[in-house]
Amino acid sequence: MMAGTNLTLETKTLSSPSLESVGTALESGLSSSFSSVNVSVVECPDLREEPWGLAAEGLGGHPHLLHVGGVPYLVPMVQRDKVYDMKTYPSICGLDSALIIGCGAAPWPSVGTNGEMMINLAIGREGVVEQRSKVATVDREGLCKMQSVPASETRHAILGDLFISQGQPSKVLEVRCKTRTENTNLITSMRQALLEAFPGLNIGLGGVFQINKSSAKIHVMPDFSPTPLTADEAATRWLKYYSMPSPMTMLSVLVTNDPGLDLKVEHTHGWGEGCGGHYHTDEEPGTVEYWGYFNLAEECVRLDRPTGGGWTGV
Repeated sequence: MMAGTNLTLETKTLSSPSLESVGTALESGLSSSFSSVNVSVVECPDLREEPWGLAAEGLGGHPHLLHVGGVPYLVPMVQRDKVYDMKTYPSICGLDSALIIGCGAAPWPSVGTNGEMMINLAIGREGVVEQRSKVATVDREGLCKMQSVPASETRHAILGDLFISQGQPSKVLEVRCKTRTENTNLITSMRQALLEAFPGLNIGLGGVFQINKSSAKIHVMPDFSPTPLTADEAATRWLKYYSMPSPMTMLSVLVTNDPGLDLKVEHTHGWGEGCGGHYHTDEEPGTVEYWGYFNLAEECVRLDRPTGGGWTGV
């Protein structure tokens, strides 16, 4: 099954303050949530190398946010036809090649079940795929299992919140934080810092970060529910929660304000040794260390927006 070809497509230009001004705002704002903060504008390292493991070198080259589908296609009952082929995403964003990173639901037709997808693939000009995505699922014993996605599989299902660029070297924001002091997480703190520094602007950001010296609270979607779910039921009894040991690599997107597109304003998926899923926060604030690289998006593209809004918690 695949989503139809006549999908709605909407585009909004995002605000583009300088990387330097965004870096200054992040360093100031994050200091209220972490005891040690350093944010700087640097040349992006080769993110194909360890510990990052991305499918292309950098985060530069006409970066976009692409938000696909949404939770209303999952609850109260799943719409199984909502399966999307990411090989179409470069052209949707006006690119001839692309690095695609971020969060999605697993391609259930090939995986055999629902789950969390850590999307990380590059699509070249001739359609050649460098696939480094991973999928986390829940087995029959309730344990988190993770598998790599083969290059032949370029789909995700239900929803996707993605950062798409040409994967080129560029200037980026390097973010380093230690010792969390507030009841929050890194991405929520970054978004709040930008909201306070740039009120009213729609700023989009995406990238990759590491968590060290702390486990993380994550959740994984199990297989589709055979009975209708309310949003509260999905959050409290359907989703499966785990503690994931560090080190972990996280792929994240955020937008400060929803520009009228029914967006999930922040979303992070990541993986560690043998486990992965949707990031909530670290579990050892006194020792946690974050280190990441992020870039600003120029445009936000909305594909197959559900009608009527809906819960955004998966």
